[in-house]
Amino acid sequence: MAGRNGRTVRDLRRGNRTAVLQRLYFDGPMSRYELGPATGLSSGSISNVVAELLADGLVEEAGSVDSDGGRPRTLLRVAPASGHMIGVDVGETRVRVELFDLTLTELARTERPLEQQGYDVDVIVGHICDGIAEVLAAADIAPERLLGVGVGVPGIVARTAERGAVVHGQTIGWDAVPIESLLRSACQLPDSVPYFTDNGAKTLGQAEMWFGAGRGARNAAVVLFGSGVGACLVTEEVEHGRAVEWGHLTVRVRGRRCRCGALGCLEAYAGAEALLDRWREEGGRPPEGVDEETALTAMLAAAYPAGEEASDSVALAVLEETAEYLGAGLSDLINLFQPERILIGGWAGLQLGSRFLPAVRRYAASYALRYPAQHVTIDLGRLGPDAVTVGAAILPLADFFARGGRRAETVSEGRSPAWRTALEERAPH
Repeated sequence: MAGRNGRTVRDLRRGNRTAVLQRLYFDGPMSRYELGPATGLSSGSISNVVAELLADGLVEEAGSVDSDGGRPRTLLRVAPASGHMIGVDVGETRVRVELFDLTLTELARTERPLEQQGYDVDVIVGHICDGIAEVLAAADIAPERLLGVGVGVPGIVARTAERGAVVHGQTIGWDAVPIESLLRSACQLPDSVPYFTDNGAKTLGQAEMWFGAGRGARNAAVVLFGSGVGACLVTEEVEHGRAVEWGHLTVRVRGRRCRCGALGCLEAYAGAEALLDRWREEGGRPPEGVDEETALTAMLAAAYPAGEEASDSVALAVLEETAEYLGAGLSDLINLFQPERILIGGWAGLQLGSRFLPAVRRYAASYALRYPAQHVTIDLGRLGPDAVTVGAAILPLADFFARGGRRAETVSEGRSPAWRTALEERAPH
């Protein structure tokens, strides 16, 4: 039965469960007494919701605290073992798979390097499926306990009713790859386990906004600086963030050829792959036969030697130019979206780290309009190299919370009778 605003009793019950679960998740442990003001729910609703969540095993007692003259108040928290998620990062140099409990404590992980195969779809799907099986076995977790598998990928992710998530990754040669249906066919998981796929920059942004340097901000841009560059924008209108192909802004007309095929993209100057190419073209000597992370480490060591050895002037000049391009790219985000915070993550961004940051800030301020530039902070992300997998695992977790802590239902062949649905919606909370 729907009210005037279109919400049914079932919707209200789900919303109440979501409110309590999220408050306990982010601010717990808390007592029933504290949950009322924190959620805006009545004491009766809190009692009903908590009793239901305790019975479902989603919430557990976590000690007690003294009250003012009365009995001690029991503290409640989300039960870590009540659900599990898998996060997958399809990165530039490896596929990383991690298993988490409901509180996002890592239980197991595995990595598969990407070598000559590059972004071969069959290889990537195989790595993901093998990784899922490996982490479940390592932690002795039954696949049925999974709330879902989240996957962060390069490129634009579209969704279709027939094939689920489809990836358009122009820079990696993926043209409408139906990654979700491929994974469902290849990975031996129950049909009840859903897959969630999104752009890697968005999953990075999701992680930083929930648990990292973005927490508390209402308007932020989270930048993924790896082999290429991307960004996630979070605003009050789009609270879970939106991936944008920031790396393919044109920063130089008729400039360098980008991996996407266009000329003058930011990624052709600011991505780690382009950075190393430019060092080589200017006479630098990146080590041969190593991955990009190792090569970038060597470039930094050449530019900033530890001892009294002279620094590599070519490496220094390329890094300085890269800082300017990156700062100019950030100025576009500042002028267009006026964020409170800009956070830089990704393996290359974290490796360049605080040594690179002052120059990036200086150039961003010089290219941006004064007013928005004065109201933004630019910092490194806090979650390290695992941020994309954590953010990918948040995708099924956020869906679980939105359902009020209920697992996604498998599609049945026949619908419930109308009388049953009506009774369920009218049932008292």
